[in-house]
Amino acid sequence: MTHEQFKAGRLKAGFTQVQAAARLGLSQPYLSQLEKGERPVTAELARSAAALYRLPATALPVSEIAPQGATANPDQLARQLSGLGYPGFAHLRPRKANPANVVLEALLLEDLEVRLAEALPWVLLTYPDLNWPWLVGRAKLQDVQNRLGFLVAVAKDLALTLVEFQPALGPLTAVEQQLERARLAREDTLGRESMPAAERRWLETNRSPLARHWNLLTGLTPDQLSYAR
Repeated sequence: MTHEQFKAGRLKAGFTQVQAAARLGLSQPYLSQLEKGERPVTAELARSAAALYRLPATALPVSEIAPQGATANPDQLARQLSGLGYPGFAHLRPRKANPANVVLEALLLEDLEVRLAEALPWVLLTYPDLNWPWLVGRAKLQDVQNRLGFLVAVAKDLALTLVEFQPALGPLTAVEQQLERARLAREDTLGRESMPAAERRWLETNRSPLARHWNLLTGLTPDQLSYAR
Protein backbone atom coordinates (compact mmCIF):
# COMPACT_ATOMS: atom_id res chain seq x y z
CA MET A 1 0.00 0.00 0.00
CA THR A 2 1.40 3.37 -1.01
CA HIS A 3 1.22 6.43 1.20
CA GLU A 4 -1.25 7.94 -1.30
CA GLN A 5 -3.58 4.93 -0.89
CA PHE A 6 -3.10 5.14 2.86
CA LYS A 7 -4.28 8.75 2.96
CA ALA A 8 -7.01 8.33 0.36
CA GLY A 9 -8.46 5.40 2.31
CA ARG A 10 -8.73 7.47 5.47
CA LEU A 11 -10.38 10.37 3.70
CA LYS A 12 -12.86 8.10 1.92
CA ALA A 13 -13.72 6.42 5.23
CA GLY A 14 -14.38 9.84 6.79
CA PHE A 15 -11.81 9.66 9.61
CA THR A 16 -9.74 12.57 10.83
CA GLN A 17 -6.06 11.86 11.42
CA VAL A 18 -6.68 11.90 15.17
CA GLN A 19 -9.53 9.36 14.90
CA ALA A 20 -7.66 7.07 12.52
CA ALA A 21 -4.45 7.19 14.54
CA ALA A 22 -6.31 6.21 17.72
CA ARG A 23 -7.96 3.24 16.03
CA LEU A 24 -4.69 2.10 14.44
CA GLY A 25 -2.73 2.46 17.68
CA LEU A 26 -0.55 5.25 16.34
CA SER A 27 0.14 8.85 17.26
CA GLN A 28 -1.29 11.55 14.99
CA PRO A 29 2.18 12.88 14.04
CA TYR A 30 3.31 9.37 13.07
CA LEU A 31 0.19 8.87 10.93
CA SER A 32 0.87 12.20 9.26
CA GLN A 33 4.39 11.05 8.38
CA LEU A 34 3.00 7.81 6.93
CA GLU A 35 0.56 9.69 4.74
CA LYS A 36 3.32 12.00 3.48
CA GLY A 37 5.55 9.08 2.58
CA GLU A 38 8.12 10.01 5.21
CA ARG A 39 7.79 6.57 6.85
CA PRO A 40 7.11 3.20 5.19
CA VAL A 41 3.69 1.56 5.49
CA THR A 42 4.43 -1.92 6.85
CA ALA A 43 2.45 -4.97 5.70
CA GLU A 44 0.87 -5.34 9.13
CA LEU A 45 -0.19 -1.70 9.22
CA ALA A 46 -1.52 -1.91 5.66
CA ARG A 47 -3.75 -4.83 6.64
CA SER A 48 -5.02 -2.95 9.69
CA ALA A 49 -5.72 0.17 7.63
CA ALA A 50 -7.43 -1.85 4.88
CA ALA A 51 -9.77 -3.36 7.46
CA LEU A 52 -10.44 -0.03 9.21
CA TYR A 53 -11.00 1.95 6.01
CA ARG A 54 -12.81 -0.95 4.30
CA LEU A 55 -10.47 -0.82 1.33
CA PRO A 56 -10.68 -3.35 -1.54
CA ALA A 57 -8.52 -6.47 -1.47
CA THR A 58 -6.24 -4.93 -4.10
CA ALA A 59 -5.03 -2.46 -1.44
CA LEU A 60 -3.67 -5.29 0.70
CA PRO A 61 0.10 -5.84 0.52
CA VAL A 62 1.49 -8.56 -1.73
CA SER A 63 3.83 -11.05 -0.11
CA GLU A 64 6.87 -12.29 -1.97
CA ILE A 65 6.94 -15.92 -3.07
CA ALA A 66 9.98 -18.03 -2.29
CA PRO A 67 11.97 -19.32 -5.30
CA GLN A 68 10.91 -22.88 -4.56
CA GLY A 69 7.28 -22.04 -5.28
CA ALA A 70 3.92 -21.91 -3.56
CA THR A 71 3.55 -21.62 0.18
CA ALA A 72 -0.25 -21.77 0.36
CA ASN A 73 -2.22 -25.00 0.67
CA PRO A 74 -5.58 -25.74 -1.01
CA ASP A 75 -7.64 -25.07 2.13
CA GLN A 76 -5.93 -21.71 2.67
CA LEU A 77 -6.48 -20.75 -0.97
CA ALA A 78 -10.15 -21.68 -0.74
CA ARG A 79 -10.54 -19.42 2.29
CA GLN A 80 -8.71 -16.61 0.50
CA LEU A 81 -11.03 -16.99 -2.49
CA SER A 82 -13.94 -16.78 -0.06
CA GLY A 83 -12.42 -13.56 1.29
CA LEU A 84 -12.34 -12.18 -2.27
CA GLY A 85 -16.07 -12.89 -2.58
CA TYR A 86 -15.98 -15.95 -4.84
CA PRO A 87 -19.48 -17.51 -4.60
CA GLY A 88 -18.21 -21.08 -4.83
CA PHE A 89 -16.51 -20.80 -1.43
CA ALA A 90 -18.99 -18.49 0.30
CA HIS A 91 -19.60 -21.15 2.94
CA LEU A 92 -15.99 -21.03 4.15
CA ARG A 93 -14.53 -18.72 6.77
CA PRO A 94 -12.97 -15.94 4.68
CA ARG A 95 -9.34 -14.94 4.82
CA LYS A 96 -8.26 -11.59 3.41
CA ALA A 97 -5.50 -11.60 0.80
CA ASN A 98 -4.40 -9.60 -2.23
CA PRO A 99 -5.95 -11.13 -5.39
CA ALA A 100 -2.62 -11.05 -7.24
CA ASN A 101 -1.09 -13.14 -4.46
CA VAL A 102 -3.97 -15.60 -4.53
CA VAL A 103 -3.66 -16.15 -8.28
CA LEU A 104 0.11 -16.62 -8.18
CA GLU A 105 -0.02 -19.03 -5.23
CA ALA A 106 -2.60 -21.12 -7.07
CA LEU A 107 -0.56 -21.18 -10.29
CA LEU A 108 2.50 -22.42 -8.43
CA LEU A 109 0.78 -25.47 -6.94
CA GLU A 110 1.95 -28.71 -8.53
CA ASP A 111 -1.51 -30.20 -8.11
CA LEU A 112 -4.24 -27.58 -8.26
CA GLU A 113 -7.72 -28.81 -7.43
CA VAL A 114 -10.26 -28.30 -10.20
CA ARG A 115 -12.53 -26.22 -7.95
CA LEU A 116 -9.63 -23.81 -7.30
CA ALA A 117 -8.62 -23.60 -10.97
CA GLU A 118 -12.21 -22.78 -11.95
CA ALA A 119 -12.23 -19.83 -9.54
CA LEU A 120 -9.15 -18.10 -10.97
CA PRO A 121 -10.71 -16.53 -14.11
CA TRP A 122 -13.39 -15.08 -11.80
CA VAL A 123 -10.67 -13.38 -9.74
CA LEU A 124 -9.16 -11.83 -12.86
CA LEU A 125 -12.59 -10.63 -13.99
CA THR A 126 -13.63 -9.28 -10.60
CA TYR A 127 -10.35 -7.50 -9.82
CA PRO A 128 -9.20 -6.09 -13.19
CA ASP A 129 -7.23 -3.39 -11.33
CA LEU A 130 -5.06 -5.90 -9.47
CA ASN A 131 -1.30 -5.44 -9.46
CA TRP A 132 -0.66 -6.78 -12.95
CA PRO A 133 3.03 -5.77 -13.20
CA TRP A 134 3.76 -7.69 -9.99
CA LEU A 135 1.73 -10.73 -11.02
CA VAL A 136 3.10 -10.95 -14.57
CA GLY A 137 6.66 -10.37 -13.38
CA ARG A 138 6.49 -13.06 -10.70
CA ALA A 139 4.78 -15.49 -13.09
CA LYS A 140 7.66 -15.09 -15.54
CA LEU A 141 10.25 -15.60 -12.79
CA GLN A 142 8.53 -18.85 -11.81
CA ASP A 143 8.01 -19.96 -15.47
CA VAL A 144 4.22 -20.13 -15.12
CA GLN A 145 3.40 -17.39 -17.64
CA ASN A 146 1.66 -19.90 -19.91
CA ARG A 147 -0.69 -20.85 -17.06
CA LEU A 148 -1.44 -17.21 -16.38
CA GLY A 149 -1.80 -16.41 -20.09
CA PHE A 150 -4.34 -19.19 -20.52
CA LEU A 151 -6.40 -17.99 -17.55
CA VAL A 152 -6.29 -14.41 -18.80
CA ALA A 153 -7.48 -15.60 -22.22
CA VAL A 154 -10.33 -17.58 -20.63
CA ALA A 155 -11.33 -14.56 -18.57
CA LYS A 156 -11.19 -12.32 -21.64
CA ASP A 157 -13.54 -14.66 -23.52
CA LEU A 158 -16.01 -14.38 -20.65
CA ALA A 159 -15.66 -10.59 -20.56
CA LEU A 160 -16.66 -10.49 -24.22
CA THR A 161 -19.96 -12.24 -23.55
CA LEU A 162 -20.97 -11.32 -19.99
CA VAL A 163 -22.03 -7.72 -19.43
CA GLU A 164 -21.08 -7.66 -15.75
CA PHE A 165 -17.46 -8.47 -16.59
CA GLN A 166 -16.95 -6.17 -19.59
CA PRO A 167 -15.01 -3.52 -17.57
CA ALA A 168 -12.23 -6.11 -17.30
CA LEU A 169 -11.89 -6.52 -21.08
CA GLY A 170 -9.36 -3.72 -21.59
CA PRO A 171 -6.92 -4.73 -18.84
CA LEU A 172 -7.18 -8.42 -19.77
CA THR A 173 -6.50 -7.73 -23.45
CA ALA A 174 -3.40 -5.70 -22.59
CA VAL A 175 -2.04 -8.38 -20.26
CA GLU A 176 -2.78 -11.15 -22.76
CA GLN A 177 -0.72 -9.34 -25.40
CA GLN A 178 2.12 -8.91 -22.92
CA LEU A 179 2.11 -12.59 -21.95
CA GLU A 180 1.85 -13.66 -25.58
CA ARG A 181 5.32 -12.24 -26.15
CA ALA A 182 6.65 -14.33 -23.25
CA ARG A 183 4.84 -17.57 -24.14
CA LEU A 184 6.94 -20.67 -23.51
CA ALA A 185 7.27 -23.45 -26.09
CA ARG A 186 7.42 -26.26 -23.54
CA GLU A 187 4.26 -28.15 -22.64
CA ASP A 188 2.79 -27.68 -19.17
CA THR A 189 -0.36 -28.43 -17.20
CA LEU A 190 -2.64 -26.17 -15.19
CA GLY A 191 -1.30 -27.50 -11.90
CA ARG A 192 -1.85 -31.17 -12.72
CA GLU A 193 1.67 -32.56 -12.51
CA SER A 194 0.44 -35.93 -11.21
CA MET A 195 -1.91 -36.36 -14.17
CA PRO A 196 -2.08 -40.01 -15.37
CA ALA A 197 -0.39 -40.77 -18.68
CA ALA A 198 -3.70 -41.81 -20.25
CA GLU A 199 -5.26 -38.45 -19.43
CA ARG A 200 -2.23 -36.65 -20.84
CA ARG A 201 -2.58 -38.52 -24.13
CA TRP A 202 -6.30 -37.74 -24.29
CA LEU A 203 -5.76 -34.02 -23.65
CA GLU A 204 -3.02 -33.81 -26.24
CA THR A 205 -5.72 -34.57 -28.82
CA ASN A 206 -8.89 -33.20 -27.25
CA ARG A 207 -7.88 -29.98 -25.43
CA SER A 208 -9.37 -26.70 -26.55
CA PRO A 209 -7.64 -24.52 -29.16
CA LEU A 210 -6.99 -22.00 -26.38
CA ALA A 211 -5.24 -24.61 -24.21
CA ARG A 212 -3.26 -25.80 -27.22
CA HIS A 213 -2.14 -22.27 -28.00
CA TRP A 214 -0.83 -21.82 -24.46
CA ASN A 215 0.81 -25.29 -24.53
CA LEU A 216 -1.27 -26.50 -21.60
CA LEU A 217 -2.74 -29.93 -20.99
CA THR A 218 -6.03 -28.90 -19.42
CA GLY A 219 -9.70 -29.52 -20.02
CA LEU A 220 -10.79 -26.18 -18.56
CA THR A 221 -13.02 -24.16 -20.91
CA PRO A 222 -15.02 -20.95 -20.34
CA ASP A 223 -18.42 -22.60 -20.82
CA GLN A 224 -17.92 -25.05 -17.96
CA LEU A 225 -17.53 -22.31 -15.33
CA SER A 226 -20.56 -21.83 -13.09
CA TYR A 227 -20.44 -18.03 -13.26
CA ALA A 228 -20.44 -18.13 -17.07
CA ARG A 229 -23.95 -19.60 -17.25
